Amino acid sequence: MEKLVSSWYNNVQPLPETYIFPPEARPGKLSTLPSSDNIPVIDLGGGGAQGHDRTRIVEQIPGASQEFGFFQVINHGISENLLNDTMDVFREFFALPPEDKASLISEDTNKLCRLITSTGNYDRENVHLWRDALRHPCHPVEKFIPLWPQQPLKYREHVGKCSTQVRKVALSILELISEGLGVGYGHFNDELSQETLLSVNHYPPCPDPSLTLGITKHCDPNLITILLQGDVHGLQVFKDGEWIGVEPLPHGLVVNIGYQLQIISNGKLKCAEHRAVTNSSNARTSAAFFIAPSQDCHIQPATALINASNPKIYKGFQYKEFLSNYLMKQGNTKVVLEPFKL
Repeated sequence: MEKLVSSWYNNVQPLPETYIFPPEARPGKLSTLPSSDNIPVIDLGGGGAQGHDRTRIVEQIPGASQEFGFFQVINHGISENLLNDTMDVFREFFALPPEDKASLISEDTNKLCRLITSTGNYDRENVHLWRDALRHPCHPVEKFIPLWPQQPLKYREHVGKCSTQVRKVALSILELISEGLGVGYGHFNDELSQETLLSVNHYPPCPDPSLTLGITKHCDPNLITILLQGDVHGLQVFKDGEWIGVEPLPHGLVVNIGYQLQIISNGKLKCAEHRAVTNSSNARTSAAFFIAPSQDCHIQPATALINASNPKIYKGFQYKEFLSNYLMKQGNTKVVLEPFKL
């Protein structure tokens, strides 16, 4: 209980030593970082783009995915009210008294719905992240909803509706990507996008944001991620040798390319390194919906993209092999892809 940052942050000054990162990993003075005016914002036309609009989007998404590995989408078809209700219920969850969350706290990775602090390996790590996180699977909703928190009272209702809508948007974006890549209709259906996993990250106000991180530099191991980042700054993307802040967009969704999309596209689409920083005045809550393959799904570059001038650069593997390696290498972006390169 006492490990949850949200339970004790109010009583701490200065930042505890166990949360201070080595100098080379610290974010430093965050006020000097550029913001993300140039990160693409793509209008999905209400979630059902047709004709010229669809052609435009099909061109925009691969371009954004190649250059940034990140983009934001608006007019995605999810109502503002549902997004607001869902983010409110996430914030309410972390504001619950500690005793109401105690039964969910676990470092057991086999527990499907659990509340963790830092990475979930608190007792085995040298430096802790300044965050708590609630994680659980979302698809199919009817299978997993009995495992979700019972408080706040509206949690299951709002998150059930929102996760269903987010998954629908993610699958439509994947369809646009498959069209843009030329790999054929429905390429990412079924096993490649079978799972939806939710991680709700909560970053309380921090005594010294220059010394610690909410999440360290990484790329996502899954296929594609849809992020509800709320209205507080904190997400940063690494591009051209510098960290760029991703501007919160009212009711926008942040989309980022995971390693599996980079591999299936044979390197045409790129993962982007990203991290989360903290601030000293406002709590930040964000929700990442990870669309992922099934554990036994076979991953390989799409056949339609391979020819004499574009040979395979990745070998085939099962997704669970990739995840095991990713966890063993702690997501180290310099080495995590090496075992899967040809």
